[in-house]
Amino acid sequence: MTSESQSTDLAAALASMALIRAYEQKVAGLAAAGNFPSVCSSLGQEASAVGVVSMLGAQDRILTNHRSAGHLLARGADPGRMLAEVMGRSDGYCQGRSGSLHISVAELGVVLTSTIVGGELSLATGVALAQTMLNPDAIVACFFGDGAACEGIFHESLNLASVWNLPILYVCENNEWQAYVRRRETMLTPRIASWAQAYAMPALSVDGNDVEAVQHAARDAIAQVRATRRPFLLETCTYRMRGHMEPDDPAYSDAAELAVWRTRDPLERARDRLIERGLLTSEDYAELQAQAGARIEAALAYANASPWPAAGELTDNIYA
Repeated sequence: MTSESQSTDLAAALASMALIRAYEQKVAGLAAAGNFPSVCSSLGQEASAVGVVSMLGAQDRILTNHRSAGHLLARGADPGRMLAEVMGRSDGYCQGRSGSLHISVAELGVVLTSTIVGGELSLATGVALAQTMLNPDAIVACFFGDGAACEGIFHESLNLASVWNLPILYVCENNEWQAYVRRRETMLTPRIASWAQAYAMPALSVDGNDVEAVQHAARDAIAQVRATRRPFLLETCTYRMRGHMEPDDPAYSDAAELAVWRTRDPLERARDRLIERGLLTSEDYAELQAQAGARIEAALAYANASPWPAAGELTDNIYA
């Protein structure tokens, strides 16, 4: 890949991350104001979402967790329909039935969002088996956190995927926090990638706040999964910059640790790199942020104008 194409990828990634950041900041502000549903923010983890999702093909499938906004927006989801869904409106992706914790977008290949910690890990095996039988060129990307890696379903799922040769890219977004508990209080090792060795599965840890590093690692991992039809574990090491669920006062976090991670802000790192390459100015970046903010304001207006579901629809789309 040429340096020119790399910079083009980085510029596109920065625009995508700016949109995600604007969305997360708007949602956090609305939740703090008290007139918006609680949501789990992924603010600070934008490079992981954009870096991986931007490398997937249109035929690939995604399963994600309760911090899903970044993955959805990176995949091309409409922020207006996302906000409408979170707000319980009819124009949401699931007609207002899922909120932020169970959202799916079939037309984008986003199979589901699981609010059960690690729930997507077990379901990814079934989706990958279906892909193997119905679409042999497609793979599955399964996003989860370090907390889910401490669940038994993580080990069961990786073992089964390895035994059955399932084309899954497992993406562990290790953000150092498991709800209100520090990762190092629940794990004796700092990295989760090493755990894949027990299942004869290749794995890699990468700087999850460097979108180019994530893109390069994801590109290679996806190519390997696609070619071998076997699973791969990619660990993106990042940090959750907000509390567990909005609105939440993250006073339990270490202020000094948070300050260090703020110096590694994924958007600022991408911005600085493009400025150093002469491909962006501070004014350009301010305009990019303004455009992202304007798009989110328009999305919020769309969501606010969306109607509430009719009472007669209460029993639609259910099994019994």
